[in-house]
Amino acid sequence: MLRTASWLALALLGQAAALHLIEAGPSVRFQHYVTLPDFSSADHLLPLAVLLAQLVAVAAGILRRSGAISGWLRRSFRPWQLAAVLSVFILSSAVLSQSAGVYLAELIFASGVQLISLGNGFLVVASLPARARLGLSSAFGRFFQRETPGSGRRAVDGFAAGVAIWVVTVAALLSTVSYQRHPHVPDEVIYLMQAKTFAAGMVTLPAPPVPEAFDIDITVLDGDRWYSPAPPGWPAILALGVKAGVPWLVNPLLAGLCVLLAYSLMIELYDRRTARLAITLLAVSPWFLFMSMNFMTHTSSLAAALCAGLFTLRGWRTGGLGWIGLAGAATAVLALIRPLEAVAVGLVIGSLLLLRGSAWRRILRLSAFGLAAAACVAPMLLYNKALMGSALSFPLTNYVPRGYSPTANALGFGADRGFGWTGLDPFPGHGILDVFINDALNTALVNVELFGWGAGSLLFILVFLVGGKPRRADWAMVGVIGAVVFVHSFYWFSGGPDFGARYWYLIIVPCVLLTARGIQMLDERLEVGRPERAYAATLLAGVLCLVSVGTFIPWRAVDKYPHYRGMRPDIRVLAERHDFGRSLVLVRGDRHPDYASAAVFNPLDLRADVPIYAWDRDPDVRARVIDAYSDRPVWIVDGPCITGRGYEVASGPSPAGSLE
Repeated sequence: MLRTASWLALALLGQAAALHLIEAGPSVRFQHYVTLPDFSSADHLLPLAVLLAQLVAVAAGILRRSGAISGWLRRSFRPWQLAAVLSVFILSSAVLSQSAGVYLAELIFASGVQLISLGNGFLVVASLPARARLGLSSAFGRFFQRETPGSGRRAVDGFAAGVAIWVVTVAALLSTVSYQRHPHVPDEVIYLMQAKTFAAGMVTLPAPPVPEAFDIDITVLDGDRWYSPAPPGWPAILALGVKAGVPWLVNPLLAGLCVLLAYSLMIELYDRRTARLAITLLAVSPWFLFMSMNFMTHTSSLAAALCAGLFTLRGWRTGGLGWIGLAGAATAVLALIRPLEAVAVGLVIGSLLLLRGSAWRRILRLSAFGLAAAACVAPMLLYNKALMGSALSFPLTNYVPRGYSPTANALGFGADRGFGWTGLDPFPGHGILDVFINDALNTALVNVELFGWGAGSLLFILVFLVGGKPRRADWAMVGVIGAVVFVHSFYWFSGGPDFGARYWYLIIVPCVLLTARGIQMLDERLEVGRPERAYAATLLAGVLCLVSVGTFIPWRAVDKYPHYRGMRPDIRVLAERHDFGRSLVLVRGDRHPDYASAAVFNPLDLRADVPIYAWDRDPDVRARVIDAYSDRPVWIVDGPCITGRGYEVASGPSPAGSLE
């Protein structure tokens, strides 16, 4: 076991060293390895030395087994299959750069790091003593068995419940420790504002006394009304957490629900062994865990999509139109959260409903789906009517032209698409080249974030699709991935680096399922004639997951998400320390993050007897907001963009008249 422990320690050190060479951090940017000139800096010499030592050790270990490895590869795969896997393995190893030379250099380095990590993981498994391997194989046989004796085939068992509890616990812990239970992305600020509005039984808020002093992104000031134009589905769900006083816990709880829904859906398509392996992979996915800790829409949209898929499969199996109606309702809920994702899910479900049965039966299924969806979309039409005066006028559609061209945020292609976000939108407008670039960016992000493996997260999927024998259910998973990628190809933005390939988030369950299928395929091929190799691929995946949990997840939790985008909740600490009380607090700095992060703590009633946070935008706005709150003492607070740290009190409390 000493040799195995040594190889495992080297794998942990190697991935830690590789992560140290990545520039990610809390700013809005795609992660990259440091460039070649920076390798010589003192801060990078030790990680490079560790990687070099790992390379030498792994190369020596692989060379000793090169004959057996090459022989097995020749017997198991054709040359074109290996070439295809290797090509995608390399091309997905690094995120695109603006400079072709920089990208090529990073691609070579990143793919080399992946190969070293893969070889190191193989050596951990290969060095396991026979007794230890036998014990682990026996444990895997118990946990990942095809059926649980005495249980119904489609029952959610204790294993799935335990995994769900794990996910809720870890996501809640990350939300508390890493994310600080505080919105960080501009979208999250308005989701929380909208949720508070709904929780108070209102659809809009009264206009602020001085609108320029309370200006936050993605809000609309319409006469005496103030509201967010975002779709109401997710804020309505988040409002339940607001009512309970724990809005930060909503997504962790939804993540646990997603585990149970995914398990139930997998049991409809696969055996229990595959379902258990897949949800285990999901439970250690950094992409899943970090998305589950935030205030974004994606976990709720995944839950709605899983409900739609599960109900469709139940209806497919039983022939019950009620299940199909529930699938339509779940798709409608998804449309209230993320409309474009509802289109992707609708395409997949609609295709399935047309595949089997008489023409009359197909019409009945589509009618049940469509009528239920239409009935459940009705609240959105009423919401539109309340805000816009027309049921068919959508707030977000009308919001965008206020600052951009009328078609800037529309689907489709053309030079008039996009917001001109430098560094996030590679070319003006939207064309075929943008589609390829956005797909390449998101593929690289999935390769990193899906499992956080040093060897790349797509490895087993690639091997299975190229060298395996996918069944109908596997191709259905490929179809889901294709539908999600396809519909988002018509949108100009890739989704950026926030929480991985977030616009592709619905592909996460198909990805973990295809990964599980790839692991099983390799298990079977490795075990042929060699029973001592039982569960060898599962062991390799377990090693990669162990290294990710020990290095990647802590690194991401510490390096990126605390104070992400400059957002931080510590103005609340200042309020308690200095007893702001019933005062006006002028926040100096940028609208985001300085004012937005403080505005989260404003009450809905901007005349309430609590601290009111206003943006110290310019002298004119300052004078007007002080006049509007002339009966309150005034504090002036410098935001993080000014201090370079956290919020700091610059002056106060001062009488309002002394600051005008």
